Amino acid sequence: MSLTPPVREEYEIPLAPLPGLVLERRFSLPQRIWQQAWIRKGAILLLLAIAWEAFGRWQNNDLLLPTFGQTAQAFVDGIASGELFGKTWLSLQVLLKAYVLGIAAAFVLTTLAVSTQFGRDLLSTLTSMFNPLPAIALLPIALLWFGLGQGSLIFVLVHSVLWALAVNTYAGFLGVSDTLRMAGRNYGLGGLSFVLQVLVPAALPSILAGLRIGWAFAWRTLIAAELVFGATSGKGGLGWYIFQNRNELYTDKVFAGLAMVILIGLLVENLVFNTLERVTVKRWGMQR
Repeated sequence: MSLTPPVREEYEIPLAPLPGLVLERRFSLPQRIWQQAWIRKGAILLLLAIAWEAFGRWQNNDLLLPTFGQTAQAFVDGIASGELFGKTWLSLQVLLKAYVLGIAAAFVLTTLAVSTQFGRDLLSTLTSMFNPLPAIALLPIALLWFGLGQGSLIFVLVHSVLWALAVNTYAGFLGVSDTLRMAGRNYGLGGLSFVLQVLVPAALPSILAGLRIGWAFAWRTLIAAELVFGATSGKGGLGWYIFQNRNELYTDKVFAGLAMVILIGLLVENLVFNTLERVTVKRWGMQR
């Protein structure tokens, strides 16, 4: 009995091209325009503005709800006079200081957590205690400790940024594969160099998510805090601008201030975080 496999004659069947088959997908000009994300988002904003204008005209009470046109006029007047821009810049200065401090504190905590058991226990305990605690609830204590100034605002804003970023960053570090960890160890990396060169790039999607959440928490906490006690170092920010105009019954200016809050959020989301995602995690194939 022969164990030699039977010899099979190789052959090739040529395939004729299918007639009329178009392999290239072609879009019409309206379809190509609609593929642009900013066009779609702009259309959504336009529909919301139209609905706002229509409801405001139907409601016909400027004190309760000014129309979109009246709000836009108040917004333009506030920018032209420099008042609205100045208030916004004061708020953003405080926010950026607190945001940087929160990022630094979160990095220290998460680095300690991935390096030692004590760090893991510390991060777990602190996040369980303080993450559910609203930042604005710490404002009375901050006022006692730091007085009516930027120190109080920075204290509550760091609280807003720190825990959201620390939780997301640590979760991203835990999700790094063992293969990458062993590769880093084989190159002799350890401690801070291991965190910066292996864990941070691998966990970047989670870190960016934490940065985005921390920014949103800090921005709305800042506006709420300024609404409560207003002035920072003798000067009022955007929240104080909204509060003052509410007291003086300038409802169109109140909505103009709220529009500025929304506009800053849209700009930061689309120009900062989306750009960071596009040049990092999406470019590297880590995120769709």
